[in-house]
Amino acid sequence: MLATPELMHEAAPFSRLEQLLPRWREIPLYHNLSAKLELSELPIITKHDLARDFPHNFLRTGQNLEALLAAKSVELEHTSGSSDERTPVLFGRGWWNEQEARVLRLNLFVAQVLDAHPDARRATLTPPVCNGLVCFSNWHSQSARTVENTLFVNLARIPFVLGEKEFARMAAEISEWSPQFLDLDPVHGAWFALYCERSGLRFPSVRFILCSYEFVSVVHRRIIERVFGVPVFNLYGSTEAGHLLMQNERGEMEPCPENAHYEILAPDERGVGDLVVTTWTNEFMPLLRYRTGDLAQRCGSPDAPHYLIHGRARDGWLRGDGRRVTTLEVDQCFQGVSGIAHYQLRQTAPDAGQLQCVPDSVSPGAEDLERLADRLQQLLQLSHLLIAELVEKLPPLASGKFRLTQGL
Repeated sequence: MLATPELMHEAAPFSRLEQLLPRWREIPLYHNLSAKLELSELPIITKHDLARDFPHNFLRTGQNLEALLAAKSVELEHTSGSSDERTPVLFGRGWWNEQEARVLRLNLFVAQVLDAHPDARRATLTPPVCNGLVCFSNWHSQSARTVENTLFVNLARIPFVLGEKEFARMAAEISEWSPQFLDLDPVHGAWFALYCERSGLRFPSVRFILCSYEFVSVVHRRIIERVFGVPVFNLYGSTEAGHLLMQNERGEMEPCPENAHYEILAPDERGVGDLVVTTWTNEFMPLLRYRTGDLAQRCGSPDAPHYLIHGRARDGWLRGDGRRVTTLEVDQCFQGVSGIAHYQLRQTAPDAGQLQCVPDSVSPGAEDLERLADRLQQLLQLSHLLIAELVEKLPPLASGKFRLTQGL
């Protein structure tokens, strides 16, 4: 009997686990796991498990972190701390770039650009409180912020307070660097894009833009696409798990089975549940059934799946009827609503909320705000009228990231 796509899909991670689990059981965190367990029988781990007794929970017998660092065998980084305290992360030197390269090539357009430019340069705008690989938290000269083919541009936590002089410095550095693509946090990227629009700036060398680091809203994407006039693609992952999903040229978030195995834990009636991943390629800190903290929904067929990322689990809004409303569902209400550059929707009571919006270069009209409020009112089943307030800025979390939605 021929194997069905469903059976083949389930057999692949089991075969990979069979090969790797004996080696991983040498790691103290997984020492007590039976070698005969199937993947679905393994316990779920969280950031607390990663941080508890670090680095001894991951170092094998005879390994010493100081010696590994001195030999430049590993890199020690930290998560941004957007949902918990900053968590240490350990991976082999070169691992980050290798698994990123695999994910980027899931997009055929991006793969063609990278084939045409094997040493493609990027300019990166990120929250400056993340990890040593992707950002800087203090002032450095441009040469110090240039690492191989990457120029790190921004140095501020809150983009809304930046002056024209700082934006001009960032734009001048990007123009001089002539990157093939931009790597943007969506909030920082959209606000920088508005400066470029005011100044009539574009970057002719840029072929596409990656948005990552936090949830990519339709309002951010609309501005970035409008200003720079190139394709914008979403790249999803985390410091601890690496790069996991890449938006392909059809707009789907495509998984990379060479990097990880993906599960949706406790899905609701719509199929939305907690995203759990098992990473295959980090020899020093493999993650077995790691709860990412994000909500996701699996779509497509068993042999060609893709995913919808619904945002952080903790950012969900619980309606009066007990149904959870995700950041993605809220964000879809902003489709076709012009004049908004950024927003935050906070739940103030089970049936009430507050919406604050940072305006685009042209503020939203009364009809836009009324249509948006009506959509949100129906989605969230609010008994109190939701009134949108225009504000000049919204504060980030301590990590430098922003919450679009905030439940009780």
